[in-house]
Amino acid sequence: MTDTHRLIVENLSAGYGDRTILDGLDLAIVPGRITSIVGANACGKSTLLRTMSRLLAPSRGQVLLDGKSVHQCPTRELARTLGLLPQSPVTPEGITVADLVSRGRHPHHGLMSRWSPRDDEAVANALEVTKTADLADREVDELSGGQRQRVWIAMALAQETDVLLLDEPTTFLDVSHQVEVLDLLTDLNHRRSITIIMVLHDLNLAARYSDHLVAMAKGRLYAHGQPEDVLNEETILSVFGLRSQVVRDPISGSPMMLPIGRHRLAEGRPESHKV
Repeated sequence: MTDTHRLIVENLSAGYGDRTILDGLDLAIVPGRITSIVGANACGKSTLLRTMSRLLAPSRGQVLLDGKSVHQCPTRELARTLGLLPQSPVTPEGITVADLVSRGRHPHHGLMSRWSPRDDEAVANALEVTKTADLADREVDELSGGQRQRVWIAMALAQETDVLLLDEPTTFLDVSHQVEVLDLLTDLNHRRSITIIMVLHDLNLAARYSDHLVAMAKGRLYAHGQPEDVLNEETILSVFGLRSQVVRDPISGSPMMLPIGRHRLAEGRPESHKV
């Protein structure tokens, strides 16, 4: 990879019908890094990713990729640079795993181009790193939710874009496979400097695996920056309405959120070392 692409959101408003979800949002994605978007349900996280990938047209503002509006860029050209794994992708009926992952290569083909050994290599690598190679001949509809999620991630990886948007990539995965997927994305970021923007619900995994966090509330940007600057008790209370204690993750050193609920509170518990 020779170029690091810049993705910038300027004064972005978007929504569905008369309902505004994003309202005047400004955000510059740090190129070549991993950014996670966090926030309460219905705060606009998925809407932001849909608008950034041009699945949704903004009502105001723009999304710029290398200074050009993504909504004015030719479809195939954009798909060679920016890939998206949506929250609930629709699986074509009867399609096999290998065929679905192969669809990630479509942006690299013109009208007259043929399938090449390079395409075979990209698909094989995507299947291998997502540990789905043994599922290649099975129909996607036959798989478990976790297996299907890994297959969709494989298709996004086979696309070999420099910018990758992932809406809840750990959905349906048990904790072991969640860590596997996030380790995989981190490896890709380190090896190829892919800019990764993902929506995550698990705040502690987001803090551990991200270079930058974006916290959203009610369609606006509440806070952004390095995890230790964003994940604190004030932000968690304001964004999620949740009382918590933030301590240092003993494994990674990143901030770790401990929720304070109404039950199971230890009396006289010692103060933990805060970040």
